[in-house]
Formats: sequence, structure tokens, C-alpha cells
Amino acid sequence: MPHGAVLAQTLYPLLAPAVAGILRAAPSALLARAAEIRLRTGQPLSLVTGGGDVFLDSTGRPSQPAAAYIASGADVAKTLQLVSRNSLYAFEEELRQGFITVAGGHRIGLAGQAVMAGGELKTLKNIAALNIRLAREINGAADAVAPYVVAAPRQVLSTLVISPPRCGKTTVLRDLARQLSGGIAGLGFAGVQVGVVDERSELAACQDGVPTADLGPRADVLDGCPKAVGMLMLIRSMAPQAIVTDELGREADAMAVREARHAGVAVVASAHGRDAADIAARPHIGALVAERVFERYVVLTDTPAAGTVKEITAGGGEILYPRTKGVRAWG
Repeated sequence: MPHGAVLAQTLYPLLAPAVAGILRAAPSALLARAAEIRLRTGQPLSLVTGGGDVFLDSTGRPSQPAAAYIASGADVAKTLQLVSRNSLYAFEEELRQGFITVAGGHRIGLAGQAVMAGGELKTLKNIAALNIRLAREINGAADAVAPYVVAAPRQVLSTLVISPPRCGKTTVLRDLARQLSGGIAGLGFAGVQVGVVDERSELAACQDGVPTADLGPRADVLDGCPKAVGMLMLIRSMAPQAIVTDELGREADAMAVREARHAGVAVVASAHGRDAADIAARPHIGALVAERVFERYVVLTDTPAAGTVKEITAGGGEILYPRTKGVRAWG
């Protein structure tokens, strides 16, 4: 299904009517390149693309900021009303985290006035800006990566996908989960039981606990569950051969990865960073690098396009897929 049609089904009904109308009228090629929609009270409506920011006028055409549609407080408030189904109180935990994930896996970041209690963030109020990160389900996004992650017939190598934000980590992870679950005939890989810990509800885009993204026939999802808790729950309850999860960073995450590996379960995960050396300098996750917990490191970049494989290395540092071999991106 074209990306514009996906947005029309999953996202536009949750936006203020004026904003949704502008996006419906915007060029489809531009929407296909957009990674984010930025909605700020009193500021021009804009799309964030790999080539920079694009401002839209009231007819959906790209324009200069001075001629762009100016989002109002009513636009932000109406969008929040639709996203929260008229009850922001029901999303108190999400407000503390600073984002709400909606159907389709789109993540809506929030900025406003912090409400503190006892030195801790209780909630947000007077929300004035929204950053809508657009999720994409692209079958084949992990085609360049999969040959380095699987071994016939059912072996999965623990892998860490690394990149700065907006370079395609989640899209690649989602497709890796699908391929690990469904099997890869061309590689002689039969498919394995996959457990997905989807803490931010982006990988599987669950509705009422059921994934709306295609994760293949052997995937079990824990939606909205902290990674450290979820990995151990899945090992005990669902006996996965591989666990897929997003954005490792905390000490508890690192401990859970170790437990999974000790149990003989492969872990395929992601982390923010420039490359494996950058990750190695981080607390907690850097210790996993030193211990060679991961057998593969996949580095993504947004040059020339999001999802481009910059480099793949083995756990010991051997370069398996260098830039000189020829980069590859989905699409």
C-alpha cells in the first residue's frame, strides 16, 4: 500500500482537520520522503526529510516559512483530543515519557510545561508542540542485513543495529523480525520463534495486543512492556529462539541481554550512536561490546537515504560489509 494511503488510514484521522487536509493535498513524493511532521503553536507547519525541512502552505504546497500555514493552539489541542480520545488523563504514563504512540506505530512527541512533584516529572500540561515521527513498514528493508544475521537452517546471530536518529533503525528491526519469523528461502533459513519486546509500541504497532505490522507467523509481542522485564518474561513464557527489541541503553537492559544470551537466546536490538566504537564508550551497553555479547554490528546512515547500510562488523571487529563494497538502502 502506498505510504500516503497508509497515513490516510492510520494518522490523518487523528490530526486537526485543517492539518490533515493540508497533508492530504501535499505531493505524494514529498510525503514518501518525510520522517516527521512538526506542529508548533504559532509556527509554520513543516515536514522533516532527509534533505532538510519543508514548510507547507494551506494548499499543501512547499513554501517559504513566511507563506506557510501557521499552526494554531486549536490545531494542537484538537490533535491531542483525537489522539487521546478526549481523555489525556488516560495517557498519564505516556505524558511522563514525553510521547504517545498511535495506530500504525507513529510516535507523537510532546513539548509543553512540565508538572513536577517531589522532584520528579508528574505530567505535561499546556502542550504547544508535537513531533509526529512517521513509522514505515517496508518489506525488504533488512534484505542487505539479513545474510549477516542468519545461518542456515535456524541459527540467528545476536546483532546490534546502530545509527543516529532518523536513519531507519526501527524500520530495519521490524523487517528483520518478519524475516526471522517467516524464514528466508534464498538463504536456506527456515525461520524461528521470535519474541518482540515493543516498549514504545513502534515495532509491532499493536492494537488491543494484536500487531498491525507484519512480523511473520512465529512472532509473539509484548506491547508497551519495559525491555528488561519483557525479555525475561518472554524467555520464561514463550521460549523464543530470538528476541527483537528497540533502543537499548539502561543498565537493566544490558543485564537482560546477558540473561537472554546465557539462556541460549539470540538478541537483535538497536542503539543510538555513530558506530560500534561510539557504543563501546557508553555505560552499560559498552560493557556488552567489551564482553562480545553481540556477534554482529550493523551501522546505518541517512546518506544517500535513510536505511543505507554503512558497515557491518563481527563481534571481534572484523569488517564484513565495508562501505567500499557498495552501500545499499531499501527501495
